[in-house]
Amino acid sequence: MIRPFTPSHPVYLITVRTSAWYDLVVTAGFATPWTYRLVHDALSKLGDTLELGTLPALDPIEILYANLMGSVVVVWALLRIVRPLPAHGLFDGVARTLFATWQAYALAHGAPRWLWLFFVVEVAFGVVQLVPWWRARRTDLMGPSAGQPLGTTGR
Repeated sequence: MIRPFTPSHPVYLITVRTSAWYDLVVTAGFATPWTYRLVHDALSKLGDTLELGTLPALDPIEILYANLMGSVVVVWALLRIVRPLPAHGLFDGVARTLFATWQAYALAHGAPRWLWLFFVVEVAFGVVQLVPWWRARRTDLMGPSAGQPLGTTGR
């Protein structure tokens, strides 16, 4: 029997696929120079309207980095939508930890405050995808007779 909250549980794969759909929807606009201009303008206007900060003026290098990030994340999201595997959740959780770390760094250095919304989602999906691996690893380290008194074999 597969225990709930493990990477091999079907609900875990639903989580992997759900996080991929989120990535696809949020990141697709970053994948081309034309769509990134629209996303950039929309985020700046939203930040200005809500008084949460705007993005700096576009420059070719910023567009390039946005397009690189958008392209890679779109492909990664499509892989997880078409073929979600437990290992994809592990690697996505690690990637989200990195993304959240760099978002926190940006926020600490004056990035627009609306970035907090994306930061919270990154952390949430990262935790949901990494905790089952941590729990499985912890259980494996404790051995097959985990939870039994010392000196017993479980028979």
